[in-house]
Amino acid sequence: MNRVVVTGMGAVTPVGNDVATFLKNIFSGKIGFDTISKFDASETGITVAGEVKDFDPKLRVGKKAAKRMDLFSQYAVDSAIAAVEQAGIDETNTDSYDMGVIYGSGIGGLTTIQEQVIKMKDKGPQRVSPMFVPTSIANMAAGNIALRFKAKGICTAIVTACSSGTNAIGEAFRQIREGRAQVMLTGGAEASVNEIGIAGFAALTALSKETDPARASLPFDVDRSGFVMGEGAATLVLEELEHAQKRGAKIYGEIVGYGSTCDAFHMTSPDPTGEGAARAMQQAIAEADVTPEQIGYINAHGTATHANDTGESIAINRVFGEDSQVKVSSTKSMTGHLLGAAGAIEAVITIAALEKGELPANVGLKKQDPECHVNVVTENAEPAPDLEYAISNSLGFGGHNAVLAFRKWSE
Repeated sequence: MNRVVVTGMGAVTPVGNDVATFLKNIFSGKIGFDTISKFDASETGITVAGEVKDFDPKLRVGKKAAKRMDLFSQYAVDSAIAAVEQAGIDETNTDSYDMGVIYGSGIGGLTTIQEQVIKMKDKGPQRVSPMFVPTSIANMAAGNIALRFKAKGICTAIVTACSSGTNAIGEAFRQIREGRAQVMLTGGAEASVNEIGIAGFAALTALSKETDPARASLPFDVDRSGFVMGEGAATLVLEELEHAQKRGAKIYGEIVGYGSTCDAFHMTSPDPTGEGAARAMQQAIAEADVTPEQIGYINAHGTATHANDTGESIAINRVFGEDSQVKVSSTKSMTGHLLGAAGAIEAVITIAALEKGELPANVGLKKQDPECHVNVVTENAEPAPDLEYAISNSLGFGGHNAVLAFRKWSE
């Protein structure tokens, strides 16, 4: 089996539109929430979201290209361009037939769908844009990235709700590990901070109604009241180790395991026993060929809903034991929940935690829920100089569980 390393990363998030800014803000505990500004949300009962700020698609995507993309694809392509630039991948060092794309989105072009349905209702079906289908379908983040970089290997889309980004990275990892590609562009994108996105999740009573941004997203806290909607994208360049070394690439981390299971329990609620999530963690750890005791950090799914945080804590205890010292934090306390992009931005954070030897805080935690019996990282980012292995969890509607195992880079 081939070794798979990460040689490039790009991000568009509520706390920064490039990887350096994003990670600086994450490790300093900056919250990316504010009052919703994209539309009047007063009738939804929801006040706060994690909107991307000051995003200009003309800077990387290009004005003409952006007009032919929904916002989720713009975020995806922007982050992909940054990741490829960081990796130094180009036609001189990578055969286009050896490069593929696997990309995730939970919903796809929701803004376009909303706009065009309204237009059809108000002005009739003849006024629907001819670009409606090619901009709204969920595979177009992958398609647009492949077009931009002439990637002629596998190009496919993953739609597994909030596990989409993690599943995409895991499946891309497998392509290289099993010898079907040398380079993969992978990650997830979402742009659901709009009327129908907020209204839909509010109707499920999944969103926090808190008006104070500092108290809106409280994973593992006894006062948690739901998740905060976030938006954005992250792209990783995965590369076969020898391919990366041959061209002298800087390596940021290594993916060493992937697990994917289904609860087969309920459309939206996780299995309260944590069995499915636990199996996904066990699969990733087994493929990494390590023991649970060697995992030093878990970037938890941690949405700040009651069912998720309790069930995920139980799952962690099933794998690591009730008295485990493995450190846990949910960075959704700062970014909100980016749905299909969540696993991608959290993969970037987990890789950075290993590289820096530092753990991001579970910001806002005041009183930990006794039902969430895990070893949560405190208010301040925590030094972890001996950290070698970490995992990142994603759990989605439909019972999807996906876990990635990472190793700090060393020869």
